[in-house]
Parts: sequence; structure tokens; C-alpha cells
Amino acid sequence: MFPVRCALLAATFGWWTVLPASDSLHWAFQPPVRGMPPRVRQAGWVRNPVDAFILHRLEEDSLSPSATANPATLIRRVALDLTGLPPTVEDLEAFLQDPRPDAYERAVDRMLASPHFGERWGRHWLDAARYADSNGYSIDAPRSLWPWRDWVVAALNRDQPYAEFLTDQLAGDLLENATREQQVATGFHRNTQINEEGGIDPEQFRIESVLDRVNTTGTVFLGLTVACAQCHDHKFDPLSQREYFQLYAFFNNQDEPSLEAASPEQFAARDAVGAMTRPLEGRLQARAAELAPGFESWESTLTPATRESLPLEVRNVLGLRPEHRTARQRETALQGYYATDDGYRRLRDQLRDARQSAPVIPTTLVLQERAEPRSSVVFIKGDFTRPGDPVQPGTPAVLPPLTADGDFAPNRLDLARWIADPEHPLTARVLVNRVWQQLFGRGLVETENDFGIQGAPPSHPELLDWLATEFSGTGSAATPTPGSLKRLIRLLVTSATYRQSSDVPDAATAPDPLNRLLGRQSRLRLEGEVIRDVALAASGQLDRRLGGPPVFPPQPDGVMAMGQSRREWKTSEGGDRFRRGLYTFRWRATPHPALTVFDGPDAFSACTRRLKSNTPLQSLTLLNDAAFLELAEGLAERVLREAPEATRLNAAFLWTLGRPPESAETARLQQLLDAERQAGDERMAWITVARVLLNLDETITRE
Repeated sequence: MFPVRCALLAATFGWWTVLPASDSLHWAFQPPVRGMPPRVRQAGWVRNPVDAFILHRLEEDSLSPSATANPATLIRRVALDLTGLPPTVEDLEAFLQDPRPDAYERAVDRMLASPHFGERWGRHWLDAARYADSNGYSIDAPRSLWPWRDWVVAALNRDQPYAEFLTDQLAGDLLENATREQQVATGFHRNTQINEEGGIDPEQFRIESVLDRVNTTGTVFLGLTVACAQCHDHKFDPLSQREYFQLYAFFNNQDEPSLEAASPEQFAARDAVGAMTRPLEGRLQARAAELAPGFESWESTLTPATRESLPLEVRNVLGLRPEHRTARQRETALQGYYATDDGYRRLRDQLRDARQSAPVIPTTLVLQERAEPRSSVVFIKGDFTRPGDPVQPGTPAVLPPLTADGDFAPNRLDLARWIADPEHPLTARVLVNRVWQQLFGRGLVETENDFGIQGAPPSHPELLDWLATEFSGTGSAATPTPGSLKRLIRLLVTSATYRQSSDVPDAATAPDPLNRLLGRQSRLRLEGEVIRDVALAASGQLDRRLGGPPVFPPQPDGVMAMGQSRREWKTSEGGDRFRRGLYTFRWRATPHPALTVFDGPDAFSACTRRLKSNTPLQSLTLLNDAAFLELAEGLAERVLREAPEATRLNAAFLWTLGRPPESAETARLQQLLDAERQAGDERMAWITVARVLLNLDETITRE
């Protein structure tokens, strides 16, 4: 079916190896084939099979790989890629002074074991899942979904096999004896927007959420533009509109409740408070019953002075005739009367204090399968008001068939297992390609969200398939831990390919100016969250706690007035002010401007690759934004507090860039420092130097 060849694309991108003409099915829909790493002439350069594939392609074009990056650059690169944080000076020195031949591999293992690994790679996953802390649309009310965010971080830190990671998020509630954690995981598809405007048709926006779940599933897990088949058959890929709505049927049978998502310790603490409050409640009720008969007598003997001593709401009720009081007003008056009794007040205060000691139990949004499934139909031209033929849950015919247990229609769990099947031709390819993209700046398939016929063909198809089978454990691969993201990342970052210098040769003479053949590493501007994290680490103010409710770092005044509903941004104090960017509260309508200016995703749809723009506004933000100015002040104060006077410039450079300054850099900064000292005090002079260091291109770049 669809015997469309990629010859035209192959001719356009001459670096791609064309499939044999007899293969009529698009390459991405065929199972990955695990080939042997090719023979190469410069065999001494190869550190693992990845390098053999890369070097073989370079040698075909008579090219050579770049030299290995210098150790300081390499350790900062891998630290930023694996943890999103620069190495500490202690880590840097330990690595540079480690004489063992596997010193780099040991450093990589430490970073993979760091709890910050889950934060770094969780950010990539949250982008794809369109995570935000608000509902979207014009009202954009806050929501509690951060327990799902913390679940993602924890799952990545424990290296949960990808098949389980995927299945828990798509259908954790349907697993046998599903744990609370597996139910929390279904928050992946609760990242859809929620419209709370008046006068809307709730069914319309429920359907909008279901359509979003179909489209996101296609993008994130399958790398296909399935959304193109909502209104008509896909114009390029073998996906019909009916098949689209068969996928829709999987996601049309859920309710959308909230779930308490506390730790066992929090639940135990709440139970302990309950055990303490129940006897107090009983004693308080008993005392109230003893006092109640005396209410009318008490009221009749109140003097004007005594009335004035009562709370205002009680006085207002007592001003009404008894027969005109509502039940609620009578209760208010009774409480005022009870409070005049010393014994009642003591019990009431004890109960209040006990209740205040109870932990706040967070909730999170989850999916839950309905007992009675909804009927699903094709929407004519994608319009939900024009129902067409009925459909049952199903998958595209171009892909392997779905098998479900029993005689019932397949459900989300069947769909999750179908996607997670190691033999699925797309799942592992899409995942390893996205990991490659994060580590090298561009995927082996450049259109990482479109593996279809209109997508770019792979630059190294044999390598893509080898990695896919290595990751999934299929073919002849003897993978000890199938689906291990950490193992895949370790394989890539310990390769000679990854360790290359990112120095760019003369563009006019470079045979591969876009670096499609991976003859060097890529310089990558850091994401907005990581740019701030680097500044936090340099200033010595970074709070490294993991998880918890989102926080509110400083942002410019007036931002929250830009949405239809003005929301409060109460700047966090203490350690919360200096948490990692991952934990910043993400409003959809009014996102934090320091994240927006550095190309943060909008959280309205799945983002599988962030843009990397370069604008003057970014430099102005780093120089003048209140939050970055505060961090520059912190860096200056750290220099004055921790570094001996003779080594302060060197220390500031190490904390910021992870390397000592060159002599010319030292001279230039000393010149700036001396000039600033003449204009102000020592602290202000160092703040100026700190602002310059935090604004350097090298500071915000992964070399």
C-alpha cells in the first residue's frame, strides 16, 4: 500500500542511503533491521559501535572526525546534558586529576545516578506532554498536576523500563491492582486544556481534549502526524480518517477525576491526626449538648455591654427575632453562646490546633475508565456536530495488528501494550531518535515528530535501526536491560562521536557545513530553565531539593495583567525562590517571560523539539531582568565571601564557565573591575563583573 518512494527526498538529501527499489513500504513502517557495525579504516578512533556507523559514513565522503574536546569542556558538556547543571569546582578538579583511563566513564555513571538526572530528562518529557500548572483558555485557572511531574522525575531516576513508563502513563489505571503511583502516571493525558468559560458546550471541549490525546499519542510515541487525518484521510501517510477515529475510540471512554497523591508518610500523618481529633470532636459535641438548653436564658439576660463584647456576626444574628433566624444563623448564635464557656473554648482550641497539624494532602488529575463506554463515531469533516459511521477501537492497518485479550473491544491498556511492543516499528526508533536529538542537536531523523512519508529520511538509517534494536532488545541484540534510557544515554555519551570538539571549521571550505554527518559536536544554546539553573549554581544560591508544589521566582511587574483573568504571582521566599526552573509555576496564558524569551514551549500542544533562537532581547534579559540581577548580586557576594582577593576573578570564571580564564580574559575583566571600582564600591564593581559573566555566550551554551 502507498508505494511512495523516498527517492526524491533521497536525492534532495544526498547523504541518505536509499532503500532498495523493491521495498514498496515506507522505511519507518518496516521493522528495524539490526546490522553489524561496519568496518572502518580509523578503527582506533572507535569507542563503541555508534562510532563505527558514524565514522563509516564520514570515510565514505573522505572526511575525518574532529579531535576530542578538552577535558573541562567535555565534563561541563556531559553534566549539562545529563543533569542540567554545571559541574561543581570540586567535581571538575576531581575529574581533571583522575589518572584512571575510565575517569570519564566513572563521571558519567555518577551523573546518571544523580537525582538531578530525572529533573533534566523529565523536562524533555514534560515538553512533549504539554505540561503546565494552569488550565488554559481565557480563564486559565490554576490546577494541581505537579504530582504527575514528580512521578516522571522519579520514574526516570529509577530508570523504569520504557515499556512500563509508557504503559503507566497511557493506561496505568487499567493495570491489575493498579497502585496509586500508576494512577498518578495517567496524568500524562490530563495535561489537556480545560475550558471554564460560561456558556460553552461542555461536550465540545471534552471532545477537544480527546482529540488532543489522540494527536499527542501519535506525536510523542509514534512520531506520526495523525492529527492530519481528523478531517479527512491523511494526504501523504497511509492513515485514513476512519483509522483516526478508531484511535479516538480508545480515549473516548474515560472520566477525569482528581486523586489524592500523597506519600505514605503523609497519609499516615493524616490518619494519626484523625485518631487524635475524633475523641476531641466527641467531647466537644457532648459539651455543646450540655450547654444548648441554656441558650435562651443566656440570650434573655445579655446586657448591652456583654452584647458589644460578642463577635459582630453573633451580634447581627441576636438582633433578629428568633423566629426569623435561619438554621445557619441559629448555629452562629449558638457558637457565640458556647464560646462563653471556658471548657468549650479549651476543647475547641485543642481541636483547631490538632486539625492544623494535619498535612495538606495534594491532589492530581488522572484518567479513569468508565464502566459504561461511550459510543464513538467518525466526525464528518472533523466536526463533532456531524456524526458519521460508528467505529470501534483499532489501530492503523499499515502498522502491526493489535491483539486484545478476550472477546471484548480493546481498551487503552491494549493500545499501550501495542505501542510498547518491542517489535513495533516506530516506538523505539522515535525514542532513540529523540534522545540522539537532545545529545547532538539534531535527530538522525531531523523531523523528529514526523516519521511519515513527508518527513526527512534518516541521515544514518543503519545506525538508527541498530540503536532501536539495541534499546528494545529485539533482533540479535543481547540487551541486558531492554528499555533502559540510562543505558542508551550512557552508550551515546561515552562514544567518541559525542566527545568530539564542537569547533566549527571555515564554513566556506567545510564539506559538511550543517554537520549532518556528525564530524564534530554541536554547540547548543541552553534552554531557559537551564540558563537560570546555571546562574543559580554559579551564585551559590541553588536550592537542590526535588519535587513539591511549583514555586514563584521573581518576574517583572505587570506580567499577570496580560491574561483575561488577572492572577496573583506572589514571589516565593527562602529556598523556594531559588529552586530549579523545572519547578517554576507555568501559566499557559501568562508564562514567565524569562522562559518565553528563551523559546520555552507554550504547553498547548506537544513540543518534541525546542527552537534555538538568538535575539538581543535574550541578552537584555540576562543583563537587566530582576531575577538575573539578583543572581548576579549573589555571585558577586559569593566571590567576596568565599574567594581570596588574589584569586577572585579565577573563582568567578570557574563557577560560571567551568574553566579558568585565559590571560587576555583576565586582563579585560580586571580592566572592567578597576573602572567600576572608581565609580562605586567594591560590591557594586563585582556585581557588574558578575552581570558580564552571566551574559557571556559561553555561559548559556553547551559547547
